[in-house]
Amino acid sequence: MTDDPITTDVLVIGSGIAGLAAALAAAREGDDVTLATKATRPEGSSSWWAQGGIAISRDTPEEFKEDIMAASDGTADPDAVDVLVESANEAVEDVLLETLDVEFDQNGSGHDFTREAAHSEDRILHVDASTGKHIHVPFLNYIDDHDGVEILDDTAALELIRHEGRVHGAMLESDGEVDPYFAGSVVLATGGIGDLYPRTTNPDNTTGDGIGMAALAGAEVADMEYVQFHPTACTLDSEPPRGSDGGGGTAGAGDVAFLVSEAVRGEGGLLRNGDGERFMPGYHADAELAPRDVVARAVKAEREATGEVTLDVSPLDFADEFPNLADRCEEHGVDWTDGIPVAPAEHFLCGGISVDDRGRTTLDRLYAVGECSRTGVHGANRLASTSLLEGLVWGLRAGEDAAGAEPEPIEAPELLERDPDLPERFARDKFQRLTRVMDENVGVKRDPADLQRAMAVLRRLKGEVDAYVRTRTSRSLYELRHASVTALLIARHAAENEESVGTHNLVDASEEPPESTAD
Repeated sequence: MTDDPITTDVLVIGSGIAGLAAALAAAREGDDVTLATKATRPEGSSSWWAQGGIAISRDTPEEFKEDIMAASDGTADPDAVDVLVESANEAVEDVLLETLDVEFDQNGSGHDFTREAAHSEDRILHVDASTGKHIHVPFLNYIDDHDGVEILDDTAALELIRHEGRVHGAMLESDGEVDPYFAGSVVLATGGIGDLYPRTTNPDNTTGDGIGMAALAGAEVADMEYVQFHPTACTLDSEPPRGSDGGGGTAGAGDVAFLVSEAVRGEGGLLRNGDGERFMPGYHADAELAPRDVVARAVKAEREATGEVTLDVSPLDFADEFPNLADRCEEHGVDWTDGIPVAPAEHFLCGGISVDDRGRTTLDRLYAVGECSRTGVHGANRLASTSLLEGLVWGLRAGEDAAGAEPEPIEAPELLERDPDLPERFARDKFQRLTRVMDENVGVKRDPADLQRAMAVLRRLKGEVDAYVRTRTSRSLYELRHASVTALLIARHAAENEESVGTHNLVDASEEPPESTAD
């Protein structure tokens, strides 16, 4: 520990588009900003991996709102959606076009807007099928060059520093050293929960840190049961699920090689089962462009019934329209002319830390933005290409609101290191146990009895981890702690919600599964 307190006006934890937007807004207000990120730049951020694009309102915000509400099955917060659609054009114009000069794809008349599932019109700005990195890299470079922002790479937040309902900072770990950082305001922008499932489109180290820390500090969380699974992740049976050592997860399911953007289906790609049949028209009137939760359940059902599902890209000029995806196929030995093998994979958490229209949590001086937050925009199911937009809009609003508060150092929690180091595989083995429970019991389809079993296992796991945390301090142990807290919250909220809606789909395992209505 250092003798003199380390202080900053605003501490942002996370370096995706939401964290970068918050840092930018706070720095514009004249505050000194410290941005701490576990990521190794740039691929460690979820924003870097975003493919489809960023939706804007164009001239029809009401239609955009209607699409968001419809995709959420009527569960999104209308007021939050208003904030999003009314702020969309200005935020994108200000930051992405004027400040960063992002070169979105063009056609003969201007920007080449595209459409994805559940959108009623073309409103998505994109750069091929790799929009995230074309936004994230220049944004990160811009913030890195900003005089008012200091970026701490490879730095993990272990615990929030709080007292009597107010957050004063966080305990940060870097290269084995742990120090308290005190801030006038703290903004959590820690991203998703991909490491809680064996198959995910998220980068590594998405362990639910912000949600776990906030919940342990007493912040309110909501809608944790709404975990969105992307229906078309390229999945190779030759690659074992993440963290399984070849033996975990669902047998034969394979690992995610890469995400196949929803834009491919928007441009005409068709889903076919193991018998070569196109099946989506039998599940939903919008077929391949149905909401993601519908498509994910259909893909899962057809894989179970026929052995596989492929995305047929023959109706479009795939190599010319999606050159980056064509290259990814070749890298992984996938002959896309025969169809791309796909399966559902954990993609996005629609719930999280409860926040208002400025990203304020229920704890004083604590904000949350991006995927770790629950703004109410997504409800039970997220509309495609709204995550980057939500992160940008709420990041800007939270950063501006967080500025202007003075840091007040207090006594920091003592993180003990008095017992021997953990066995080398301790955290990894526990993570395998956690992901197996989540995959088998809290996945695309959920049985109430399975949810109860999952909670029992996760409670025991959390208890074991808590016992070790009392006397040992390491990044892997705290990541496991955050993951176990977050997983338990997901299972608990899922068990408490008796209504199947959006991504939360309840089934009775004792009943026979319905037959597909596909031709």
